[in-house]
Amino acid sequence: MDRIGYGSSETLARSLGLITVVCTILYATPPTSILGAILLTGYLGGAMASHVRIGSPLFSHILFGFYLGLMVWGGLWLRDGRLRSLMPFRR
Repeated sequence: MDRIGYGSSETLARSLGLITVVCTILYATPPTSILGAILLTGYLGGAMASHVRIGSPLFSHILFGFYLGLMVWGGLWLRDGRLRSLMPFRR
């Protein structure tokens, strides 16, 4: 947290962890899965912006949030027929 520029506050670290857990629970619950995916995407985007700001390596740090976001939306696409009907793959 210090290296990224947010200080070494345990309260902030726990708060960010709690936000992540809540977003993940929303994602894992079928009626709120799309809301959870949107919130996780925003959270991961903030993490990516923090790494861009401090000049972290591209493929290992900055794009890690992008990789996780792809997995979140890919998993949601596989398990939710409504999303598959919105974004179909054509053969």
